[in-house]
Formats: sequence, C-alpha cells, structure tokens
Amino acid sequence: MTTAPLTVNVRRLDAVPLPSYARSGDAGADLVSTVDLVLQPGQRALLPTGLAIELPPGYAGFVHPRSGLAIRAGLGLVNAPGTIDAGYRGEIKVIVINHDAHEPIEIRRGDRIAQLVIQRVEHAVFVEVDELSESERGAGGHGSTGGAGALSGQPGRNGERAHREGQPSQQGENE
Repeated sequence: MTTAPLTVNVRRLDAVPLPSYARSGDAGADLVSTVDLVLQPGQRALLPTGLAIELPPGYAGFVHPRSGLAIRAGLGLVNAPGTIDAGYRGEIKVIVINHDAHEPIEIRRGDRIAQLVIQRVEHAVFVEVDELSESERGAGGHGSTGGAGALSGQPGRNGERAHREGQPSQQGENE
C-alpha cells in the first residue's frame, strides 16, 4: 500500500534550498548551513539553516547527523537527534561539534550539515502505578545486554562481566 507523502509547510528565512532527499527512499532530508564557519577541534557552534517548518499535529522532526561528515571530518551534533515539536515555528538551528582532535572543520554557506527526519509520534498519558509488570530484561539498563559491558568490563548480559583483552575474566582465567 502506497501512501501520499506528508505535506510540510516551509518558510524560507534565507535564500537556501528547501530540505531535500538525496535519493528516493531516504529517511532524512538534507539541511544546509546559512553561514561560513571554521570549527576548531572540540568547538561547538549553533548553525542556522534559514528554514522554519510547520509540522502537522501528531508529527515531530528529528535532526540527525550526516554519517559521511561524521566519519570524514568528525562533525557531530551535540544533542542528536534534536527534536522539533509540531508547535515550533522558529528557525531550525543545528548544534554542531568538531570531534576531531587535531583538524578544524570548514563549513561553507550551502554545505549540507544535518538531515531532518519527520516521524509520527504518539502523545502518551502517564499513569502512576505501584508495580510494573515483569519482563525478560527487567531493570537491566546501560550495557545490560553485553554491548557496553564488552568494552568497559562492566556487568553485561545476565550479570556476567565482560573482560578486556589480556585481562583475567571473572573466573580468573586469561583468554
């Protein structure tokens, strides 16, 4: 079943292109910078995009980093993803950071700096209860499935500790 694309009203605040998808089927539409900037290692900046949008009720926009810029230059977004609520009508601005330890990043007006993903969102009703139902995961949080524990030596899946190469495991064996 094919659905009609969602219409999003856009107000240009500067002479920049409207958000656009690089390829058919892409989830994120590119946003560009309206300013030139040299971002030093570790430096953050707030970059204007020259656009304001009007999302329909029940939708939100999420500003994500561009993976190519992240790997090639170390450009990241400080609050990724940034959230644009349906009621917000101001300019979309992107908080960028240079994660490269040595090289500055040069951003030019018109450079694609982030991507905008529009998603349907639910509005929840929060109900206080005395107990929550049981689940397989339970209260296991950060690293509880082994992903983070494998890197940090912290408890992983089922409370087991992962180990770093060359360090003894919980049983005292070198592996």
